[in-house]
Amino acid sequence: MSVSSAANATDVLSQYQLQQQGGAKGSDELGRNEFMELMLAQLKNQNPLEPQDNGDFIAQLAQFSSLEEIQGLSSTVDDAVGQFRSSQALQASAMVGKTVLAPSSVGLLEEGGEIKGTINVPASTGNVRLSVVNSSGELVHQMDLGASQAGIQAFSWDGKDADGNALPQGAYSIVASGSYPGGAEQLSTMVSANVDSVSLGRDGSITLNLAGLGSIALSDVRQIN
Repeated sequence: MSVSSAANATDVLSQYQLQQQGGAKGSDELGRNEFMELMLAQLKNQNPLEPQDNGDFIAQLAQFSSLEEIQGLSSTVDDAVGQFRSSQALQASAMVGKTVLAPSSVGLLEEGGEIKGTINVPASTGNVRLSVVNSSGELVHQMDLGASQAGIQAFSWDGKDADGNALPQGAYSIVASGSYPGGAEQLSTMVSANVDSVSLGRDGSITLNLAGLGSIALSDVRQIN
């Protein structure tokens, strides 16, 4: 290698660093092996009257070592992330068939079953009323749960109308309200539902597919039974 070629090799480290930051190595990009070969060639062909400064040489080696350590750390982190996501997937799959409590204003009534859930009462109220509406928008049942302090009020509907007749299975809207000095205020509800399946996103997010209620994020679940 000529002196000019050795001079061109001086910037090898910067090329290597840019290649590492840019992603996967292409056929014409510089890798770690090429870096070491050019580094050795630079030492062999340097001008004996103007040898490379020891400090510069040591600095290049230190930077190269630092880059190698960062690469190793990145690989370790990627492995840890992969293991974490695998663990998440296993934990999520174990939820299939279980019942969860999730924010919803709709409940699925199965034949001979019931709809259970909770009502969020933000402030003390004289009466909590629960209304059940069918898919046609008709009020099929109404329950007065009485006075309630601020907190969580549980409810359960047996799937029957006011006359005790069993209603057909399907989705029913659950509407809760509280009595306050300014009038009735609608309250948020959570409903129990069965987990039919689980989906794992590319970003590691977990989505639960609930029977009759659609999909919700695992983070939205408040209770697992």
